[in-house]
Amino acid sequence: QVQLVESGGGLVQPGGSLRLSCAASGSIFRLATMGWYRQAPGKQRELVARITNDDTTGYADSVKGRFAISRDNAKNTVFLQMNSLKPEDTAVYYCNANRRGLPKFDYWGQGTQVTVSS
Repeated sequence: QVQLVESGGGLVQPGGSLRLSCAASGSIFRLATMGWYRQAPGKQRELVARITNDDTTGYADSVKGRFAISRDNAKNTVFLQMNSLKPEDTAVYYCNANRRGLPKFDYWGQGTQVTVSS
């Protein structure tokens, strides 16, 4: 069983920065497309950023130029650097490990709260 454990969330003022980390157990990390999703109260979960196993990245329009996703395959860890944070970035952020080809898998972390408020 694969476990994803997020860390790095917290309370930050508008304009501030946070760095989220997601550590994966097991041997699937190097095969996975890793993603960060978020869900605000009363809203659907949405994709924030993803990085493939060949380091291709993609971002939601709302975070382009402010967030950066990266991965360290040696440490089975994916990061989300969040800069110039806005109150609308407030949400629970979830880590996801996904692979559509064989072997297929789709794993989620438990989430970490990010609150942007003065």
